[in-house]
Amino acid sequence: DPQQLELAATSKRKPRRFVVIDEVVDKLYGSKVREYFEENNVQHRILALPTTEETKSMDLVLNILQEVQDFSIDRRTEPIIAIGGGVCLDIVGLAASLYRRRTPYIRVPTTLLSYVDASVGAKTGVNFLQCKNKLGGYTPPVASFLDRSFIQSIPRRHISNGLGEILKMALMKHKGLFDLLKTHGKYLLDTKFQSCSSFADHGDAALQTTRIAIETMLEELAPNLWEDDLDRLVDFGHVISPELEMRVLPSLMHGEAVNVDMAFMTYVAHARGLIQPRMPLPTGLGVAEIFNDTSEETLEKAYKLWVRD
Repeated sequence: DPQQLELAATSKRKPRRFVVIDEVVDKLYGSKVREYFEENNVQHRILALPTTEETKSMDLVLNILQEVQDFSIDRRTEPIIAIGGGVCLDIVGLAASLYRRRTPYIRVPTTLLSYVDASVGAKTGVNFLQCKNKLGGYTPPVASFLDRSFIQSIPRRHISNGLGEILKMALMKHKGLFDLLKTHGKYLLDTKFQSCSSFADHGDAALQTTRIAIETMLEELAPNLWEDDLDRLVDFGHVISPELEMRVLPSLMHGEAVNVDMAFMTYVAHARGLIQPRMPLPTGLGVAEIFNDTSEETLEKAYKLWVRD
């Protein structure tokens, strides 16, 4: 933001930023981030970490907090910046909420899933005792910076992973979004949600799809940000998926687990006569992951945890 740079130039104090970046993202874009700070005379500390579901723990949060303390940021004017996927954004959000009772932070999502999901809400958290996001809170960022160009560097399977959450919002909230996936789904997968002038027939389907997915998510989250009402449309696909996902880490990704959950719950709803088989689902949005490592006991445990929580 040029205006912010002009303000920084007139300030007596040299601007400072503490950045936590996923280590894979750092290898791809870290040099550009450092170059930006150096060119604009911003004192910075960039902490590259392995942010995966397996490392999503309080140990990593404490690691971040120690580095923040050593760098000595101003908790009112120097927000912590998180650059990475949903795990990175969740971990940094929790660390920021704990440091001096709440330090502002900024989210920069770099995966499709985090772009349409983690960047939008207020949740922060880490896994605990093999339970997904068991420790956490509600601390919204001061800003989320969205740049789809990050998505072009992630593997194809990760695109399908993000499409799982987009499909959830389409099914629960927006027929127009569903139609976009049905018409342009394979194109979006092939182009990794980048705008391509050579595909005029698809227009700017990537922008439309992500915008509607985010807007529908905001419509659901904004009136119920602290989840006082647990009857939430955005929880479709999240009854048994947390238990399945944690059981087979790292084999099943979050969006894939959500897809398994949605398919299973749709089958259950149909078996109970609650829905009719009228709607053909979009196809060609990724290779199906065959998931056989479960049991009735696992499903029952997941359902009981969901009812209890």
